[in-house]
Amino acid sequence: MPHDPYRTSEGADHAAGPAVIPRRPIVGALREKIDGVRKIAVLRGGGIGDLLFALPAITALASAYPEAEITLLGTPAARLLDGRVGAPHRIVRLPVAEGVYEPSGAPVDPEALRCFIAEQRGAGYDLAAQMHGGGRFSNPFVAGLGARCTIGTRTDDALALERSLPYVYYQHEVMRWLEVAALAGAAPVDLEPRVIVAPEGVELGRARLGEADGPIVVVHPGATDPRRRWPVERFGAVAAELSRSGAGVAVIGDASEQRLADDFVRAAVAAGAAAAPLNLAGKLSFDELPGVLASADLCLANDSGPRHLAQAVGTSTASVFWSGNLLNAGPMGRGEHRVQLSWTTNCPVCGRDSTQVGWTAPRCEHDDSFVADVSTEAVLADARALLAERAR
Repeated sequence: MPHDPYRTSEGADHAAGPAVIPRRPIVGALREKIDGVRKIAVLRGGGIGDLLFALPAITALASAYPEAEITLLGTPAARLLDGRVGAPHRIVRLPVAEGVYEPSGAPVDPEALRCFIAEQRGAGYDLAAQMHGGGRFSNPFVAGLGARCTIGTRTDDALALERSLPYVYYQHEVMRWLEVAALAGAAPVDLEPRVIVAPEGVELGRARLGEADGPIVVVHPGATDPRRRWPVERFGAVAAELSRSGAGVAVIGDASEQRLADDFVRAAVAAGAAAAPLNLAGKLSFDELPGVLASADLCLANDSGPRHLAQAVGTSTASVFWSGNLLNAGPMGRGEHRVQLSWTTNCPVCGRDSTQVGWTAPRCEHDDSFVADVSTEAVLADARALLAERAR
């Protein structure tokens, strides 16, 4: 019989056959580890979803280098990790920097940026990981940290780091950063992001949602890119059906999404909801959001930060995705997460091909929904199936 490297007879009951040694999964080529790593910096800008997609790679680095302190160079979204056990062990907020962190309307302060880089160089990082994007701006930023070794992704015109991978846009973000972690010899531990909400956070979330006789559905009808938004009237129609079946419904969103949330409430009432949804848009602090999502039985949403956070805290999700975004950001399992897809590839207004990434074919000026062809019935069926499974 040919030798099977995944099996061993050591310590096995030979009558039952050789024992199986579980092997950890590997994403990409696992390179050799780096000697003497005690301090690691990880650059990850962006919003909630961007942060969450990097967590499995950060966990992999922590497992491969258990003696190392891992510092996340991140944005205000990193507050979600306050009090988290394990990596990252330290969080440092990024200054405004072109292509790295660009909050709306905030200008770059060259002196503040220079001081930040100097301070981080003084931290004495042994390894710096770019988990931010194609590297045009982020690779020089990471190289400026002065680490002994740098890893990350790069487009053809970006600065090469010591160990680099080509940045190919259509790859799941979790897999992309796990593949980067493998450049430093770090094999995966988790394949999806996980955020543990403290008991007091869950209690606060339950208090915000109020008492309910049936399951609680939290709806997020927004998305940063308007093209990802399913029509709010259809969210309202699904919510109305679930409400008539005994579910309590709440809508969430930040201050900029209050009008959208109001439209959702009106749509649900017009569609015959048993009770008007609880409107929490603009009323939740950032720190309350994980507890509210963890307290729900289902999150109904577009491809958005709150949807990804709901999954990370262990809540089932029924969501609407554009097909290209599913490749990059969709849930991997279907037992607790259902997705309805739009296969639209051209702008509904001007017909421009939207499958090309921004740096090769800048997007058109239209913001019309790319997911409007997803049916209400399909999303409702997903929501009902997940609630039924949750009840079991």
